[in-house]
Amino acid sequence: MGSLSIWHWLVVLVVVLLLFGRGKISDLMGDVAKGIKSFKKGLAEEDEAPKAPAEAAEPPRTLPHQATQSAEAEKKPV
Repeated sequence: MGSLSIWHWLVVLVVVLLLFGRGKISDLMGDVAKGIKSFKKGLAEEDEAPKAPAEAAEPPRTLPHQATQSAEAEKKPV
């Protein structure tokens, strides 16, 4: 009783075709295909993008309150 026969699937297919029509389903599948193509194109463009050299990046700067806390910690005996 758990499995569906071919007749069940045919009835489901007929109901789907009646509800959506042949044109809407083909339009929907075309839109899905366009979405997949644009997604793949976006991934390919991301891989080809030139990356900035590491030496051009600025070194990290310390904030004044961080510098005073570390200096105070060095002065205090443990």
